[in-house]
Amino acid sequence: MTWGRTHLACMRIDNLVTSRESSTATCTQDACAPRDTIMISRRNILKTGGAALACSMLVRNTSLAGQSNDFKSMRPPIDKRKFVSESVEATIASVKKNIADPELAWLFENCYPNTLDTTVEYSVINGKPDGFIITGDIRAMWLRDSSAQVWPYVPLAKDDRKLRELLKGVINRQTKCILIDPYANAFNFGPTGSEWEKDLTTMKKELHERKYEIDSLCYPIRLAHGYWKTTGDASVFDDDWRNAARLIVKTFREQQRFNGPGPYKFQRNTAVATDTVPMSGYGNPTRPCGLVHSMFRPSDDSCTYPFLIPSNLFAATAMNQLADILDNEKRDNDLSTEARKLSSQIREAVTKNAIVVHPKHGAIYAYEVDGFGNSLMMDDANVPSLLSLPYLGACKPDDKVYRATRGFILSEDNPFFFKGKSAEGIGGPHVGMNMI
Repeated sequence: MTWGRTHLACMRIDNLVTSRESSTATCTQDACAPRDTIMISRRNILKTGGAALACSMLVRNTSLAGQSNDFKSMRPPIDKRKFVSESVEATIASVKKNIADPELAWLFENCYPNTLDTTVEYSVINGKPDGFIITGDIRAMWLRDSSAQVWPYVPLAKDDRKLRELLKGVINRQTKCILIDPYANAFNFGPTGSEWEKDLTTMKKELHERKYEIDSLCYPIRLAHGYWKTTGDASVFDDDWRNAARLIVKTFREQQRFNGPGPYKFQRNTAVATDTVPMSGYGNPTRPCGLVHSMFRPSDDSCTYPFLIPSNLFAATAMNQLADILDNEKRDNDLSTEARKLSSQIREAVTKNAIVVHPKHGAIYAYEVDGFGNSLMMDDANVPSLLSLPYLGACKPDDKVYRATRGFILSEDNPFFFKGKSAEGIGGPHVGMNMI
């Protein structure tokens, strides 16, 4: 079973026909039009161990495997699997025993190992493990996607040497990618070029796509921090990793834009407005305030207002995680201090510029702002989102502003909250109206 790269397991809520994006990188709303078959998003199911399974329970009277009760495995044969972990297999067997619903058990059995079964390219390069994680059926690696794809396996790594080597390999590969270009979101295995070479930005042969998204630089820190906390293994924090960490901080500082727009701009010749960036590729006007600019959202759609608040709060969290590593491993005190300073500056700017008083819900987070007082009030299902902030460690679940924001997001006051006869939930502009 191989699923293409998707941003949402999106459902047409009026008739519960699910759909996915085109398996190419040129995703449009038409590519997510209703189809007759059900497609499940591996990418979002694996973002958390059980959250996606819980989401499936929102759908009533619908069988993901059809009307038959014969839930056959959709996994590749053992000899065709890209990577096999004994601890993952043991976890599947253990968890299945505790799931009463056979359909949910079938879903977990097929989805939980899918990254290992179908997307891993593991090798040893120059004596170091290397893990290239393709995203579905596109032979390219997204920094965000690869982190999210392997995240459910991190808790098992302490007692699984083989899995530890894979995770170290992913961290090493992400380090290489960031050193190639911190503004790129997706990378080739080697310098092979891509279909996006004609984008109006500084492309390199190693890049698959060069859409600058804050979260692309946060996810690798989150993965490295989670791996280190779980295993105690600091061997991945070598000179290359520290140089990549410095480059992340440097990039965020550049994109605060206190001293001009910085080196990045992006335009694409396309009929899809959200696939390119306005104002000569630098984004809509902003007033520098300490927030970090992002030209694209985690959906790979361009931002309306360049201060994307969920991603800024994710960045503030990632900077503290980076400092935690540096403080405890005594790698770079100056960088640690700078990271904590940047985190505080971002959070102060969020409080000052991104908490808006809604007429019904009170003080809540805006999704995007521009520093001039303008704000976009919505949420998008892609992580980082406002709804996902506690999951990312960016705030506590009982935080007053978050609770009010959550109330807004899960209401019809959110323009991308949709409700039908079979299901309700959050969608986003990338997949279009009446999709969750």
